[in-house]
Amino acid sequence: MTERELAPAEYHTFREFLERQCGIVLGESKLYLVKSRLTPLMAKFDIKSLSELVKRSMEFSERALRSAVIDAMTTNETLWFRDSYPFELLTQRMFPEFKDQRTPLKIWSAASSSGQEPYSIAMTYLEYKLKNPGHLPGGIQIVGTDISNKVLEQCRVAEYDNLSLGRGLSQERRQRFFEARDNGHMAIKTDVKRLVQFRHLNLLDSYALLGKFDIVFCRNVLIYFAPDVKRKILAQFRQVLNPRGYLFLGASESISGLSEDFEMIRCSPGIIYRKK
Repeated sequence: MTERELAPAEYHTFREFLERQCGIVLGESKLYLVKSRLTPLMAKFDIKSLSELVKRSMEFSERALRSAVIDAMTTNETLWFRDSYPFELLTQRMFPEFKDQRTPLKIWSAASSSGQEPYSIAMTYLEYKLKNPGHLPGGIQIVGTDISNKVLEQCRVAEYDNLSLGRGLSQERRQRFFEARDNGHMAIKTDVKRLVQFRHLNLLDSYALLGKFDIVFCRNVLIYFAPDVKRKILAQFRQVLNPRGYLFLGASESISGLSEDFEMIRCSPGIIYRKK
């Protein structure tokens, strides 16, 4: 066996470990993903084989390595204004529905990755307020959470290269909401950054310390979890949502057979869920 290979038994043990730690279910055919994401860590931690790296990452004493492995396995690609319709629904349906609210409208972006979703929500709000200055007098509070401390630090720095900016961001929004840095990157402007705070959270843990929300975004995340974990997460979303609060899931995700706590609302396009 080469230094970048895992035996079937080792892969099986690692899959069980990853599911216990963060709920992610790796299929039998995902060994290639483990190799591609963890191989770069071998040089960083001076470990000579993938087998040794995986074994050590599961040891309690190897906290830094374990954190790096979980970061690598849970970080996913994202883009600005992904799928577009959730942000159109914010503008056309939800912001108008809450337009007289004198307390801050609270929105949670769960699994916010490198920050594109919560910052897209913030930009959508600023565009709405420009056209409707008297609406939402209480303002807005956006919370972005992720299990990866590495991407949370990227969120807080809020600087993006041209490749990242090219994924879903119009030139108009790029000019309005970003400013150039000496390193060639573009940084989110202060009026957008101040609307978003970022916190570390494992979706398997309690959400009680986050407070209550009017809207929760958890898109393209549940697909990675086993059904029982999905049920637990949906039950916890219900607990943190205010009465009649809204839940956004990914376009390919469904709660059918997993929860009776939400009313499905068909929009054109897209589907949203409202707390019963």
